[in-house]
Amino acid sequence: MLDDTPMMKQYNEIKADYEDSILFYRMGDFYEMFYEDAKTASRELGLTLTKRNKKTDVPLAGIPYHSAASYIAKLVGKGYKVAICEQVEDPKTAKGIVKRDVIRVITPGTIIDTEYLDEKVNNYLLGVLADDKKIALAYVDITTGEFRASEITGGNLDYKLLGEINKISPKEIMTDDKGYEFLSKELESHRMKDGISLHRGTVVRNSEKYLAEYFGVQSLESFGIGDKELVIKTAGMVLKYVVELQKGKELPVTKIVYSSSKEVMELNLTTQKNLDIISNWRGESTNGTLLWVLDYCKSSMGSRLLKKIIKNPLLNIEKIKKRQEHIEFFINEVLLREEIREKLKDIYDIERIIGKLILETINGRDLTALKQSIRNSLELYKMLQGHELFKIDAEKLIEVYNMIEKIIVEDPPFSIREGGIIKDGYNEELDELRNISNHGKDYILKIESDEREKTGIKGLKVKYNKVFGYFIEITKANLENVPDYYIRKQTLTNAERFIVPELKTYEEKVLNAKTRIETLEYYLFKELTEEIKKYRETLQDLGYKIAYLDVVSNLAHVAIKNGYVKPEITDDSSLEILGGRHPIIEKLIPAGEFVKNKVILDDRKNFIILTGPNMSGKSTYMKQTALIIIMAHMGSYVPADYAKIGLVDRIFTRIGASDDLMTGQSTFMLEMSEVANILNSATEKSFIILDEIGRGTSTFDGISIATAISEYIHDNIRAKTIFATHYHELTQLGDKLDRAENYRIEVEENDKDIKFLREIVKGGADKSYGIEVARLAGLPKEILVNSKKILKVLEERKNIIEKKFGGEQMMLFAPSTQEEVKKEEIPKEEEKNISKEEELTLRLLRELDINTLTPMDAMIKLNELKKLLN
Repeated sequence: MLDDTPMMKQYNEIKADYEDSILFYRMGDFYEMFYEDAKTASRELGLTLTKRNKKTDVPLAGIPYHSAASYIAKLVGKGYKVAICEQVEDPKTAKGIVKRDVIRVITPGTIIDTEYLDEKVNNYLLGVLADDKKIALAYVDITTGEFRASEITGGNLDYKLLGEINKISPKEIMTDDKGYEFLSKELESHRMKDGISLHRGTVVRNSEKYLAEYFGVQSLESFGIGDKELVIKTAGMVLKYVVELQKGKELPVTKIVYSSSKEVMELNLTTQKNLDIISNWRGESTNGTLLWVLDYCKSSMGSRLLKKIIKNPLLNIEKIKKRQEHIEFFINEVLLREEIREKLKDIYDIERIIGKLILETINGRDLTALKQSIRNSLELYKMLQGHELFKIDAEKLIEVYNMIEKIIVEDPPFSIREGGIIKDGYNEELDELRNISNHGKDYILKIESDEREKTGIKGLKVKYNKVFGYFIEITKANLENVPDYYIRKQTLTNAERFIVPELKTYEEKVLNAKTRIETLEYYLFKELTEEIKKYRETLQDLGYKIAYLDVVSNLAHVAIKNGYVKPEITDDSSLEILGGRHPIIEKLIPAGEFVKNKVILDDRKNFIILTGPNMSGKSTYMKQTALIIIMAHMGSYVPADYAKIGLVDRIFTRIGASDDLMTGQSTFMLEMSEVANILNSATEKSFIILDEIGRGTSTFDGISIATAISEYIHDNIRAKTIFATHYHELTQLGDKLDRAENYRIEVEENDKDIKFLREIVKGGADKSYGIEVARLAGLPKEILVNSKKILKVLEERKNIIEKKFGGEQMMLFAPSTQEEVKKEEIPKEEEKNISKEEELTLRLLRELDINTLTPMDAMIKLNELKKLLN
């Protein structure tokens, strides 16, 4: 049954406009939720579910308004929208029911209470729109004011989109109907859906005009997107959505930063995951990742910027070298570096403080934190003596510092509505009110003393009660001395009560002082914040400069701590790394135990065929090369003795695979899908690492596919490639392909044991050492012994066959593999030495069509062949 009281009618009218949100309806000191909202809140927040009253059975749940932020954070973290409905008029002056309205809608991508956000992670809302040729992205973090846009073109757009989403790591994505259907499926199948709220958005009519008017610019060309219609639509969709949720309140967003895909290295979803760049392979944390190795930043702003830099390696040589120069500066200036890093510890999150300032959620403590941060920033400015690294507008920052210093107390309360924020001496009226509030009793005693002296009535007393307030009481014996300006208020048996103008004026001040103090302080605080808003661009610039200073001094610290070197960056196809190390693995094993290796690729030799047993270090070698390339393009120093690296536009990896039961794709299908994407997207300037291609099918099929893929990359794409395999037969490619070269994992072997030395040397492996790997994995001894017996028998049979058919191992990949394979007859001189049964066996084998055999047919044929040979 509907509760038709005026209050519930108001609730239902407001709720009708926010059906997709949980409505927090303000009633006094509580936010109340009704109907399905109450049930949801009760279930998700562990609240007691009650009823509004016995007659209506309306479900009810509530929370105290002063602790609402934590409850909101929990609901939004679970993907819900929360609409905050406040009382928008003073209940004391309201006629009838208090007017209420929704002042803000909070979603996963538009949280503004930063207390419940990870300080080292941006909280992005991402918009995605696509047409037949490209995909446009626009994403915003309203806690910092960052608003970026980009465009994806060429190659597999869908696959590239997933890579960009993984880079951005949004908390919320909005798109159109087509995009919603695609992303719902793909985010689920790639296990990316957890933590992302996905919904449909609305494209703004005349988006270009909307954006131009919002930012106050004549043309969007000033943001570099004037001719990018799809980007404009996406950016307009995102911004309008955020503005509407904030109910028209000002946002800290001042510009759109457009990033071209040509400016940064492409790292697709698979590569990001395989190389453990930001999150580990389980996706659970940053432990065991490149970020984990590199992040010793002192500020949350620095950590956020470092994460962006890692995900977006540069392709501009000049920018890379400039970042190297900044890192080198701090490597050389040892004492300065440590002093600066120590000072950075005392700087708060300026970016998010400015976000709170613009969004009007800032408090006194935020302002004192900003003041302290400005003071420390000015000290950094003094230390760096005008270095290009830290050019800031010191004069304007001093103005902001002085304003806060003059007005805000050193240790303000959390709330801005309960007084105690503004310093004494700043406002004359406030000082008077505080004096009244703090010294009211003394002033009353003074009035009493003055009136006794004026009237000569020694027994005159100033008293107070709730009905009359302050009054003067005089006994009847002294009534003849009462002055004319006394106003009679009440007659008692033995006395009379009077009031005087001075007493009533002071009474009003005393009784209303607390309320007036709180109101006046709130007004003065808002007046100050409005003044500081005028400096927001200066402050936002300071936030970025602090973050960048933190990042480059941090990378210098890491370079020295880990023994990294500055790589030489070139625009050619060279890749030379001497004494290279895996930046992550070397931190996970005892110091000094990591085996260094080199890699040299150039125009003459750019394809490495790496053979060796599993668990011997092939994947580590390939991954460390890719990570060193990424670090070099970041401008970072790298874990090597020497490095010369030509620009790499994209890195592709195919390392390991497993069945995807959700999409019905087998290991082999996933493997081939990833390889197909690489072959369709890689360029001559790309770097490719392939590990164990073809393992998901039969041996001959796998070897054939691996060979064909290698030849295609070598002949058509010509990208720098490391192809690792345990098929030692593939070493024949090293002789066949002009720019290919064999390398292997060095193995130390004796009669009883073998040892993987982890060292990469020239030449191909001629054994797989599979049984030894099984031993290292812990298989029972009896299985290992039996395996060796079986292996010995198989090798003996192989030798007999090789002897029978020419005395040498058959070449699997002779030059004729590129031509049509023809059936060959056994030479007549050899046929003379073959028995009738063997000849019949060979004929049966030639006539078999293995592609049409069922498993049962194969068993029957195999049995026939065995009988013939026996």
